[in-house]
Amino acid sequence: MEWFQNLFYGESVAHSILILALVAASGVLLGSIKVRGIGLGIAGVLFTGLGFGHCGVHINKEVMEFVREFGLILFVYTIGMQVGPGFAASLRKQGLPLNLMAGTVVLTGALLTVAVVYLGGIDMSIAVGLFSGATTNTPALGAAQQALKNLPSFTEELAKNPGLGYAVAYPFGILGIILSMGIIRGVFKVKPAQEAAEFTRQLQSSTPKPNNLNIVVTNPNLDGLPIAKIPGLAASGVVLSRVLKGKDMEVATPETVLRLGDIVHVVGPQEKLREIQIIIGKPSETDLKSMPSHVTTRRVVVTNKRVLGKSIDELDLDAYGVAATRISRADIEFTPSTNFRFQYADTVLLVGEDEAIARAAKELGNSPKHLDHPQIVPIFVGIALGVLVGSIPLHFPNMPAPVKLGLAGGPLIVAILFSRLGRLGPLIYYMPLSANFMLRELGITLFLACVGLKAGDQFVRTLTQGEGLYWMGWAALITVLPILVVGLVARAVYKLNYTSICGLLAGSMTDPPALAFANTMTGSDAPSVSYATVYPMTMLLRVVCAQLLVILFLH
Repeated sequence: MEWFQNLFYGESVAHSILILALVAASGVLLGSIKVRGIGLGIAGVLFTGLGFGHCGVHINKEVMEFVREFGLILFVYTIGMQVGPGFAASLRKQGLPLNLMAGTVVLTGALLTVAVVYLGGIDMSIAVGLFSGATTNTPALGAAQQALKNLPSFTEELAKNPGLGYAVAYPFGILGIILSMGIIRGVFKVKPAQEAAEFTRQLQSSTPKPNNLNIVVTNPNLDGLPIAKIPGLAASGVVLSRVLKGKDMEVATPETVLRLGDIVHVVGPQEKLREIQIIIGKPSETDLKSMPSHVTTRRVVVTNKRVLGKSIDELDLDAYGVAATRISRADIEFTPSTNFRFQYADTVLLVGEDEAIARAAKELGNSPKHLDHPQIVPIFVGIALGVLVGSIPLHFPNMPAPVKLGLAGGPLIVAILFSRLGRLGPLIYYMPLSANFMLRELGITLFLACVGLKAGDQFVRTLTQGEGLYWMGWAALITVLPILVVGLVARAVYKLNYTSICGLLAGSMTDPPALAFANTMTGSDAPSVSYATVYPMTMLLRVVCAQLLVILFLH
């Protein structure tokens, strides 16, 4: 059995893969166990990793560092790809309040760290590690260690203190956020599934769902006028799909001439429909959609790369004899405006005759099987650019070292940007939902497994010997107090949606495991939107605070 012992305790690649697989599998199983409906979720992987590490099971240091960071990159990149389409709407609607609350969490944690130094008698070199671990922010730890190296009093023993404080504080840093989410849920008797559904409705309300209306042309000023010249139509977001002239049904095109008594079928936001109805005439009881005719409808998927980035006018769909009345993108349906441009995987509702729709569908691509094929090259190009962005040094006055977004912040920002653009040159930034979810779960599982394995040997020893429990108590205060106060105020005073609060708390702590737990608990990706909204500002603020704590109190 020597081969088995070498495999289990050796340094080979096979050993590393075996241990990571065992930690991940057992952690997922542990997280699936629920007590009164509450479980650890994906955070269970962290605790099985701690258990393996405590038992002396480790993997090669270089392999572990790579797997941990790459797993984190996969997680945040797929999060960015998922939330990107709705990110701008969320930022416009509640970006400032969310960032103010997240900033309050960060600054309150920094002030509590100062209080720990004076009230708890803990050296700042350890306290700044507690601050980084309690807020689960590895870049802040790195920034603090870099700042320590620039001190005249720097020693190798001093350099170990932040890492030790970080290892003690980190496990409860994750658990504390999860507990705070549970406390807020219990205090306000929140039903996460209902909150997630409400969040989706709020997000969709920023782009009103199209309705339809049949209108009789009674305005004499429109008699003999082509549809394209109806006053206010172009900017209204309303589309005319078909026209009934006597007994003949026609597809509505910009050149279609209206006559008094014609009945038009219009599609658009409810408020805009009322406005356009006042201009055209009066509502009709005749439902053009239900009338038998040669005019029909079909949903077509945009998969032709040549049409991406082009508008309906540029494609001249009217020349095919069809009208595009509705667009579905990222689960949001709307009527296309004049400046609308197609993106990959858009679903278009076309109105016209069968042959005309078939010709237009061929131009748009309409190959749903292509959507199941992941775009591998754009993923790696996006990750590479994200690493570059995260590595750019940002210099601030009187700072001993530049600040960086790091391997988490850079890929997240790039993924949000690319998912909004949809395309960069020949690269299409589209990821099937199933592929996104698979990469996301794989990434966070690998990340947590490595974190647990690395801290496992020190964790129990630090708790049972010396001042470990004492440090952990102060670290727990740094973790829980800011997020619990902000979370309770956000719900009680600002009536913030619970899913947004969960994303806000996870983002304010730059904590991917907590975000994964929130997504699992709510059964949706809604927390990811507020997480991405506050993450960039929070990351910078935490790194700056960690360096300032060292400069101001240890210089």
